[in-house]
Amino acid sequence: MTHEPTGNAEHSHHHGHSHDGWGGKFGAAIREVFAPHSHDTSDSIDDALESSAAGIRAVKISLLILGATAISQIVIVLISGSVALLADTIHNFSDALTALPLWIAFVLGTKAATRRYTYGFGRAEDLAGLFVIAMISLSAIVAGVESVRRLINPVPIEHVGWVAAAGLIGFIGNELVAIYRIRVGRQIGSVALVADGLHARTDGFTSLAVLFGAVGVGLGFPLADPIIGLLITAAILAVLRTAVRDVFRRLMDGVDPHLVDAAEAALAAEPGVTEVRSVKMRWLGHSLHADAELDIDPATSLDEAHRIAHEAEHTLTHAVPKLSSALVHAYPAADKG
Repeated sequence: MTHEPTGNAEHSHHHGHSHDGWGGKFGAAIREVFAPHSHDTSDSIDDALESSAAGIRAVKISLLILGATAISQIVIVLISGSVALLADTIHNFSDALTALPLWIAFVLGTKAATRRYTYGFGRAEDLAGLFVIAMISLSAIVAGVESVRRLINPVPIEHVGWVAAAGLIGFIGNELVAIYRIRVGRQIGSVALVADGLHARTDGFTSLAVLFGAVGVGLGFPLADPIIGLLITAAILAVLRTAVRDVFRRLMDGVDPHLVDAAEAALAAEPGVTEVRSVKMRWLGHSLHADAELDIDPATSLDEAHRIAHEAEHTLTHAVPKLSSALVHAYPAADKG
């Protein structure tokens, strides 16, 4: 995958390149925060059941971390008595619960296919990604509206020290979860889990705005709070763009063209294959499926053609990471119809 998790239909990142100098490395680091690279060819965890288990584990652990973060913030609220901080804490806690639809989707993805849902339930994971996008969009709207409101009608911040402490705790907790979800999402090829990691990162940005705003107020610059809020809103929109791009590519059956190239090369090298007519791929959740059409020698017997097709399927599952199934059709080379 993805080290994205994710399936990029237009991804053209070339390995082996380098960014010269500190500026290039810093720029790459910034891009990684807002738009994590998406490499469908990651082969960290290829087994479908194992990857589903890893996804469920990531959701559980991240919920525990976010729960501990929210509890820490509640303690600060009780000490400081800040109503505004209480509202921000409730917001962070409610956002943590958005991981539940993804948890349900991972569980559904392990269910066997039925006569009605013949491809299984992997698409539930992609639908959960839409819910995550909705939550990121809501975060951007709330952050933007609140920033404008405070810019027009400044609201004094009380208990500045405690507010800054709560913001720092919120940022650390959310960023740890973001890093963890994005890493596991890349390993298992889950765009939805990567998007949920980006969602946690936007919540971390919001907490960071609370921290910087409190510092600005403490230094005698009250407008720092809404101004930083507007900058954070712009950052959330940048993250949203990445999440929307990746989730909708999955829903539109987009895959990294490098995966198709790898499949075509592996099939073309298969003994008995004279030409690769077509290769089609699609993601269902974090599992990849392929259909291929091959030309073989017209003199090939039916049994031999079946063996070639079977061997080609076996070759594909080893050549393409996270490929859970492949259907290969073999045709006589002269039969182009």
